[in-house]
Amino acid sequence: MRDVAVVAFAQSEHSFSDLGWTEADLVTPLVNEVLEATGLTRSEIGFTCSGSNDYLVGTPFSFVAALDTIGAWPPISESHVEQDAAWALYEAWVRIQHGDIDTALVYGFGKGTVGDQVGISSLGYDPYYLAPLVPGHVAMAGLQARALKDAGFDVDPDPTPPPATDGAAAVILAAGDVARRVRARPAWITGIDHRIEPHSVGARDLTRSVSARQAAERAGVGSGSGAVDFAELHTRFDHEEVLLRRELGLDEKTVVNASGGPRKADPIMATGLIRIGEAAARIHDGSAGRTVAHATAGPCLQHNLVCVLDSEGQD
Repeated sequence: MRDVAVVAFAQSEHSFSDLGWTEADLVTPLVNEVLEATGLTRSEIGFTCSGSNDYLVGTPFSFVAALDTIGAWPPISESHVEQDAAWALYEAWVRIQHGDIDTALVYGFGKGTVGDQVGISSLGYDPYYLAPLVPGHVAMAGLQARALKDAGFDVDPDPTPPPATDGAAAVILAAGDVARRVRARPAWITGIDHRIEPHSVGARDLTRSVSARQAAERAGVGSGSGAVDFAELHTRFDHEEVLLRRELGLDEKTVVNASGGPRKADPIMATGLIRIGEAAARIHDGSAGRTVAHATAGPCLQHNLVCVLDSEGQD
């Protein structure tokens, strides 16, 4: 496997009210910022991948509007995931592993203030039993919190959601010598994996997160894998931290969400990428040697991605 690192990270000043920002308004400053931080030009980026959600912003092919910030000429190699941009980063990491490119630009954006979050989140649930009830993300989180409470965990069974937020984030990945050239202290991705639970919530034990545990084990974090200085967890509700600490094998010495986490700001479709960026930033500034980032999607921690970052590469 090639050594690949996060070499630059930027996020927007998140808004808690609809300011009428376009996709270009959200993304353009961040793309310029990460390019300037690395000294790379647009023509030196080998692959571009974005994460967003059309029905979140109510615009078909909204990711195409964001591509105006990249420039469509000369032609670029580009892809998009209808998912949090943490999964776009995973795709970019895989693309760099092919060996013919050394750099990738990843960004994600979302406007959570413009739509009905309860209705929108329900659209992704089981279409036969759950979606018609329109429970929304908060009621589903409450279901899991109640299950944990009944199982003896010290959690609030009535979770409070984070405020709806507009925002974006951008990251540049680079491989090997390119990473060392553009960043004095790269945040090397030493492990990354993602797993998903059954679609039917009724088929799951909500007091566990098998997918998070499996992703963590395969990424190289957990019992006996070495100390983790900081962890950035995609926890929109307090009970999720309790569960993820156990499933990821994090001890009490690991500082969780020192940045404030999603409870501070939750720009949907960028929140997971921000967790990776914040974890990388701790390595960039020398305050950590090894960090873990986590991203999630779907009801009750259905889909989980775990990324391990280190100040030392695997070579």
